[in-house]
Amino acid sequence: MAAQFGRRLRKGAATTAVAAVAVAALSASQAPGVNDHGRQTAADATPSPDASASESSATGNSPYYTDLPPLKSPNPSPSTGTGPVTPGTSEAGIPATVLDAYKKAETALNEAKPGCNLPWQLLAAIGKVESGQARGGRVDADGTTTSPILGPQLDGNGFALIRDTDDGAYDGNSSYDQAVGPMQFIPSTWQWAGRDGNADGKKDPNNIYDAALAAGHYLCRFDWDLSDQDDLDRAILSYNNSREYLNLVMRWVEYYRKGTHEIPDGTGTLPDNRSDDGAGTSPSPSTPSTPTTPSNPTTPAPGNSKPKPDPRPSPPEKPGGGATTPKPPTDPGGTPTPPPSTPPTNTDTVDHLEDAGTAKLTAMAGDAFTKRISTRAETKAGKAVAKVRVRFTIIGSTDTTFTGGENVATVATNSSGVAVAPALQAGEKTGEVTVRATVVGRTVAGLDYKATVTERAADALARTGDAALTCAPGGEFANQVEVKATYKGAVADGVAATATLIKSADDPTATDKGPYFKDADGKAVRTLKALKTDSKGLLKLPKLYADDTTGTFLLRINTAGGATLTVELTVAAAETSSPSPSTSPDA
Repeated sequence: MAAQFGRRLRKGAATTAVAAVAVAALSASQAPGVNDHGRQTAADATPSPDASASESSATGNSPYYTDLPPLKSPNPSPSTGTGPVTPGTSEAGIPATVLDAYKKAETALNEAKPGCNLPWQLLAAIGKVESGQARGGRVDADGTTTSPILGPQLDGNGFALIRDTDDGAYDGNSSYDQAVGPMQFIPSTWQWAGRDGNADGKKDPNNIYDAALAAGHYLCRFDWDLSDQDDLDRAILSYNNSREYLNLVMRWVEYYRKGTHEIPDGTGTLPDNRSDDGAGTSPSPSTPSTPTTPSNPTTPAPGNSKPKPDPRPSPPEKPGGGATTPKPPTDPGGTPTPPPSTPPTNTDTVDHLEDAGTAKLTAMAGDAFTKRISTRAETKAGKAVAKVRVRFTIIGSTDTTFTGGENVATVATNSSGVAVAPALQAGEKTGEVTVRATVVGRTVAGLDYKATVTERAADALARTGDAALTCAPGGEFANQVEVKATYKGAVADGVAATATLIKSADDPTATDKGPYFKDADGKAVRTLKALKTDSKGLLKLPKLYADDTTGTFLLRINTAGGATLTVELTVAAAETSSPSPSTSPDA
């Protein structure tokens, strides 16, 4: 949708034309062939086919700033003085608190999801495009913006149509959603993607630490490797589904990779151009309000010297001053014509959700589920509804997640009305897990799916060596028992096991004589519990000792899943050699 804004022919169309010329000039002057990682930049590469197919985004495809990086490469400087900020310096520089938030988010993601390879420059590029680095760094000491940053209401009037999903909790709008904060999350996305980046116990979309960390997790949520250009394209397009947005963000990524420095908070400059041709008007600082509350078009943003116009049109002025109230249009007969109603969206037509053939969901602890949840959105008449966002939420106390470590995923239904959730990844907690499917932006009954996590199991055990296990009475066995567990031929790691010295092959109860293990106090024990195989499926038992009883004894090892191995132990006195017969001397 954002790409559509840039093509609109209206008063601001000249801005778009200028931006297009600037893109061409920038392409010619910078010649971005290869970046620091030796790969093509997104501006010169074609996204993979599925990269632009996403129907949902972090921002609801809200408008964004379209200003391009300067043609001149940035000159990084360690200075953080408070002197006047020139345009070139402010473009290369990032407000100190904002830059700190990006770098802290990168560090957190490197620990939580090291395979994602999230660079802080990507967060900086998105922050620049979405809010001009939190309106030039107008944040307090904790990183919270001095006033909320709100995008236009997504009422379908030139923008996406996203009806209220948070009862105005984040955006102050109980009719329609608005993108919120320096990273411009829509409320329905923030509800599951929000993070507490500054450890104050709150998840605030208007806090740059919270928003930057949330953006990092959002970009890394599908096990994407952002050092791979295809995955990087997918991640950026999932944030705002527009090729123009992708190209612009990558321009800023490359610009910041060439160098940047911090500048004092509040000294950055706001961009001038916006993707919907409303120059400099959104995201705009405002106090959350319902859409019927007019804003003051002459009130300057905190820290700005000039006012920002309200993006909503004002009523025309009367010749003598004041404003007129528009009258409803009339037909030739003079009868007032009712205002046109907003046509129902696909979401509005959804009556219920149906299971779309989901198979039984079972996986062992630590394994990925091989089957995935499929849900179909239908009208009251049972007709499929395409392009509807379905949210899948893992509820209850469990460490099972979707692939990528998240417990919420939003997927758009396809042409058959079916949304397929990402694969589930079982945690270590066993038992039943509930996944609830709901329609985003529509109040209909949710659909619950049950998934079962079973304990890790093995179906085969084998000794890793074949040395005889023998011991003299009262001594200790020279060799320790080591076994390897497998499940369907693969290593079975983390499998619970027990080891018992049993009475006989037919009597698995523990014996009270013969070989034994020792506990921490040195006392004899003949049953070991709470054993587990290691990451290679190996289990090495403690040393065995023998009492004075001789004979053949049995050690039985059992694992979860039913694998059993019985090992023979022999306790025998050492053989004594008989003396050789003496030879009598010759007579």
